[in-house]
Amino acid sequence: MDLSGLREEYGRDGLDLPDLAADPIAMFERWLQQAIASGVHEPNAMVVATADADARPSSRMVLLKGVDPGGFVFFTNHASRKGEELATNAQCALLFPWHPLERQVRVEGVATPLGADEVEAYFHSRPRGAQLGAWASAQSRPVASRAELAAAYASVQERFGAEDADGVVPVPPDWGGYRVRPEVVEFWQGRPGRMHDRMVYRREGDGWRVERLAP
Repeated sequence: MDLSGLREEYGRDGLDLPDLAADPIAMFERWLQQAIASGVHEPNAMVVATADADARPSSRMVLLKGVDPGGFVFFTNHASRKGEELATNAQCALLFPWHPLERQVRVEGVATPLGADEVEAYFHSRPRGAQLGAWASAQSRPVASRAELAAAYASVQERFGAEDADGVVPVPPDWGGYRVRPEVVEFWQGRPGRMHDRMVYRREGDGWRVERLAP
């Protein structure tokens, strides 16, 4: 397969220093709102990249479930591959790929586990089926078949009640979340001739240093 000619010319917008907010969280929220308003599919989808103790990287798509001055929040099973890697090496990277807007946001930072209250509040805001699924799935572990997964889900339904049942589903012991405190945040805007705009915030003391990078 020859992919050498598969490309698009970018040119929807530009980005310069006067366009930036004072801090990267405010700038991210601005771009996220624009992605939502533009109808981007899954605008809160992000790639989370981690590395194990031997520096072997892995990445996967996860949904951002919160952003605040402290950083970027997502939830997962702590016993999953990403959870185990973050326990060994808390440094990670996030990528928000907003292709229809010819934009991406890259984040480098450190992940910290969320407290029990924050985890419980979000877990109980999820649809009951997703709560049951968190109990039924030993995330990232080998499974013999789809039938085995279905049996595990049916067992959880019997234990806690089906999707339309009443009663509280407790948070699974291995389930939780992380807040990624950003150290570097880059805003990338596609431009013609591959002369893209790249503006990067780097944490410096209590503030941020901003600079332009060559494309």
